[in-house]
Amino acid sequence: MSDLLRAPAEIKYAEELDWLESVDDNPKPFSWRLSPKMIRLFILGSERSDGLDREIAQKWFGDRSFVERAIVTLASDRGLLLIGDPGTGKSWLAELLSAAICRNSTLVVQGTAGTTEDHIKYSWNVSMVIAKGQSRESMIPSPIMNAMETGAIGRFEELTRSTSDVQDALISILSEKYISVPELDSDNIVFAQPGFSIIATANSRDRGVNDLSSALKRRFNFVRIPVVTNKKSEAEIVRFRTEELLRRHQIELDVPPTLLDVLLQSFADLRASAAAAGSDDEKLESALSTAEQIGVLEDAVLHGNFFGERALTAHTLASSLVGSLARREPEDLAILNKYLHGVVEPRSKEEGGSWPEFLEGGRDAIATLS
Repeated sequence: MSDLLRAPAEIKYAEELDWLESVDDNPKPFSWRLSPKMIRLFILGSERSDGLDREIAQKWFGDRSFVERAIVTLASDRGLLLIGDPGTGKSWLAELLSAAICRNSTLVVQGTAGTTEDHIKYSWNVSMVIAKGQSRESMIPSPIMNAMETGAIGRFEELTRSTSDVQDALISILSEKYISVPELDSDNIVFAQPGFSIIATANSRDRGVNDLSSALKRRFNFVRIPVVTNKKSEAEIVRFRTEELLRRHQIELDVPPTLLDVLLQSFADLRASAAAAGSDDEKLESALSTAEQIGVLEDAVLHGNFFGERALTAHTLASSLVGSLARREPEDLAILNKYLHGVVEPRSKEEGGSWPEFLEGGRDAIATLS
């Protein structure tokens, strides 16, 4: 695992999953590796009332009902569609569910404008076809077909970014649970094994790009993942991800709670400003998601470790925030400058603490980019 840039959840938490499987005596649907109760516990973490001999850390921070509905959907014959704004943890939840159910979260199709029907069904090894003709050996199964054949979970990221032809092909897979291979004379149907299902994700901001047909919608249960607005929950998410980052890079650097509060408050201020804006030109292009907060903090931590005094400072944090959120020039820089002068400057005078240094860092970053 140390040789992997980013280990999938089933490898990263292999020891924990092995232990949960060894003590799991609850009923399991199909060929699932864990029961629904243990899957929920793996994702949301253990509590004292669970009576386990070891603590299971929380890995996804959100409403328990979302996780339970997702698990119940996958135990049925319907697909699961996780929909929400960017950075709400849809893909991470899909990965954790797949890892806990079948110990394989890598059967993934990425939806783009260039995704074709072959990407969700099959293609051919051209050299083998030329040499020996079309056969099951010369066929290249898609991740979805592999999931069908092994009774595993297939994942489809950014479903609404794929074209209607691709979406239509998915309808038959979800309905009939098999894929026909008309090029073959025999052995030309691949049937889904028990346990097969699809977890798809969709960005709610992509509405209108390639809207789902009513036929495809009927074959999915929708779970809408809201933006985390509770400061305590958001702080837990950011802290959890930052600790992972520090371990991965073997960095010994503290994130002062006061600076985490500054980051959280800054994003809350900018979200409130975006909500009150009269037009898109008055909003940052950024979605201001929790994932983007983590990105800002990651950038600041790495900068402080490599180019600073091996410490996180308010100046570096502000510089990272401006650098990460200023995607349009000069529009985003003007919005951030207005925020610094209208909100951060008065607050730095009234509250002091880390805010004056944060104000200075933000101004310096804007001056550099202007």
